[in-house]
Amino acid sequence: MIQNLKMSGRGLELNSPQENERLRHRKKMETLLNMFVRLPEADQKLFKHGSYFLGINGGFCGLIANSFFRRILNVTEARIVSGLPMAFLPFLTTAAIYNSTVTQRLISGDLMCESCAIVRGGLIGSVIGGLYPIFLAIPLNAGLAARYNSAPLPGKENMLRFWIKVSQPVFKKMSFAILLQAAFGVYLSSRQYGIFMKMLQLPGASSNPEELKD
Repeated sequence: MIQNLKMSGRGLELNSPQENERLRHRKKMETLLNMFVRLPEADQKLFKHGSYFLGINGGFCGLIANSFFRRILNVTEARIVSGLPMAFLPFLTTAAIYNSTVTQRLISGDLMCESCAIVRGGLIGSVIGGLYPIFLAIPLNAGLAARYNSAPLPGKENMLRFWIKVSQPVFKKMSFAILLQAAFGVYLSSRQYGIFMKMLQLPGASSNPEELKD
């Protein structure tokens, strides 16, 4: 009798809502991945590597912002040392965040709203791929300016006002790049969502968007 109770308890545990939800999600993932490999190669490449293109643009924004601050602060030393993180960090951050919040959400069936995907793509492109490199360049070039005495830096009481004044022309010059990043993020997320919808319409695909919703 005790053994029967243990077996019953184990069966209840396996059939718990959490376990059923986990199994349902795993089955959905397997179905979507099987459908994904049937897409044309060009669509698969855009889906897999699209975030890298947005990240590359973010790296270019970092290099451009770094160059503007170097000119304003008259920093001529450590070009490579300052350029490497300004290219690598925006690239890595932009690509990773876009991939995790848009691409992976789409392919897992957790992002079924077109407008939500487009808004996410635009925000990641503009904020992470455009604004973040500018803010990243400020402390980096502040440290270089202080180390090499390339420009007179104010005291702590006037520090905020000084950096607002220094950053204003940089933000103004980078405004087009930020808008371009936002537009590219919107375009990329829209294309990936279209590919996802195309995937669901493949011949023999029994799933539809409503069935994939949790």
